[in-house]
Amino acid sequence: MQVVGSVLVRDEDVFLERAIRNVAAFCDRIHVLDHLSSDRTPEILSELARELDHVEVVRSNDASTSHRVLERYAGTRTWVLGVDGDELYDPAALARLRADLEAGAHDDVFRLKAHVLNCDRLEAGRASGFLAPPSRPVTKLFNFAAVSRWTGCPERLHAGEPEFANGFDWESVRYLSEDTTWETDPLRLLHVCFLRRSSTPGLDPPAGRPSAWETGLFKRGLRGVPARLRYLRFRDRRLAAYRRAGRSWKLEWYAKGPRVDVDPAPFGVP
Repeated sequence: MQVVGSVLVRDEDVFLERAIRNVAAFCDRIHVLDHLSSDRTPEILSELARELDHVEVVRSNDASTSHRVLERYAGTRTWVLGVDGDELYDPAALARLRADLEAGAHDDVFRLKAHVLNCDRLEAGRASGFLAPPSRPVTKLFNFAAVSRWTGCPERLHAGEPEFANGFDWESVRYLSEDTTWETDPLRLLHVCFLRRSSTPGLDPPAGRPSAWETGLFKRGLRGVPARLRYLRFRDRRLAAYRRAGRSWKLEWYAKGPRVDVDPAPFGVP
């Protein structure tokens, strides 16, 4: 069994180093695609790649490259973890999860979902925000033994047309939040999605950049460059509709339920 990390980032230098370091021990290899960042993201990634020999960094304007590098793992006993530059996992909790995965836990599902705190305030000793559930979970841990082939994704782990092994499909999901608490969930995530991710003014749009997963296209068959263009057009129309209605997709998806405070120290945040 192996665990592979997949990181797709653009202008996310504020939390990026911590995001990668938090999963470094959990992953046997980490594939990083820098989507033409112009802040300090390339510098941070170069330093990490020099220090961590299992981190591989590629710079490209084609986000689908981030998935093509994962296609080789289809049909093997590999778990792939998608990590964004605003996603901080708990390294100690991941160590427990790694032991469970090595023992065969969760081999019967395609995806694992977990507790997420969508953080909009981060102060000394306190992270504040909204939990998933009831907000949308964003954790992306996929069992590649459940697919014999998975191609055609406009972004890594988003969309495409996976060919499933017998007994698996998109709905083969286990929600760890159903059997754990925030404190005991081994895949728990501090999602700093409401905080500034780039130190360079103007590179971090307040509305954010929704992925294919967030726009609801993750199950559609999108192939190649035309598919990527269709996805971008669909995303832009979706965002324009929210703006016209005076709505925020980020608030509607990630700010549900009561406000919750947690200790950010386990996630490497003082």
